[in-house]
Amino acid sequence: MELKYCPGLLTEGFSQYSPLFLRRMFNGKKASHMLPYNAPDVDEEDQQKFMENQKRISISGVQEKYSVILKKNILRLTEDKEQGTYILKPKAHGLNRTSMVPANEHLTMQIAAQVYQIQTAENGMVFFKNDEPAYFTKRFDIGEGGRRLGKEDFASLAGMTAENKGKNFKYNYSYEGIAELIRRYVGAWKIEMEKYYRLVIFNYLFSNGDAHLKNFSLLETINGDYILSPAYDLLNTRIHVNEESPFALDNDLFKERNWSDCRIQNKDHYPCKEDFIEFGKAIQISERRVFKLLNPFLEEQPEVMSLVDRSFLDQDTRSLYKQHYQERLDIINLE
Repeated sequence: MELKYCPGLLTEGFSQYSPLFLRRMFNGKKASHMLPYNAPDVDEEDQQKFMENQKRISISGVQEKYSVILKKNILRLTEDKEQGTYILKPKAHGLNRTSMVPANEHLTMQIAAQVYQIQTAENGMVFFKNDEPAYFTKRFDIGEGGRRLGKEDFASLAGMTAENKGKNFKYNYSYEGIAELIRRYVGAWKIEMEKYYRLVIFNYLFSNGDAHLKNFSLLETINGDYILSPAYDLLNTRIHVNEESPFALDNDLFKERNWSDCRIQNKDHYPCKEDFIEFGKAIQISERRVFKLLNPFLEEQPEVMSLVDRSFLDQDTRSLYKQHYQERLDIINLE
């Protein structure tokens, strides 16, 4: 297939992975952007390989995920007793515009990293032999020499399970409640809280309605302490499901409802700038820092539109992605 942009960083003028992407994702090793398989639902023989691989991966979640490793410049499925260093996510099923899910996640992760300087898991696009795209990401819980780093999602930290809270356990919380857990479990919590605050705003601005407890994690450092993990599973979920709520968590931003006049007065009761200012102060970020951290999300960022245009979304979905961004930008700036 012919490419005009790096399928990793969406940089113009590359028909394969750019040198910068190869350094970030593969430590400078060469890697093909083509997989040695057809998509799982295309070829029966390849489908069996994917089914066997899925039995060995311990990553939870609704979407199908596969463990892959770079060998001889090719990303391939891990075999028995091999430690995968990348996670492969083909298109999802049972959603609107299912074929666009990989490109949506890739684009949203790239916007977070490139436009808003949010630390994200390294990620890119890769293609099956039948040219169908898939999303893949580098595992951040695998350290030097294959050492597994400790990783705890916030459902575990909050003691929330399907057994004690029901099937929707990962949604039954508030973002202020997550902040309390950060203060409890992170020594340098003031630094990590600012990262968390920016991520919550980003998820709202880019319509990520799946930012639940299991999509935030703490990660062990080489020193044995814990920090907020790189962001992962960022995508515009409005493209794929019909949503009414602006947030994934049932209890919204605050532990107790604390809506601004602006939010009460707009027809959908979506949060505005004033709500995010109050949220920042509620999670113990100084007012001066709140304004500094919030400001980039209040301004239209031209590079967002540029990245959308260079993404692997089809033209119709690109238009929808831009529309959703502009709508949320307008709402957040309401007075």
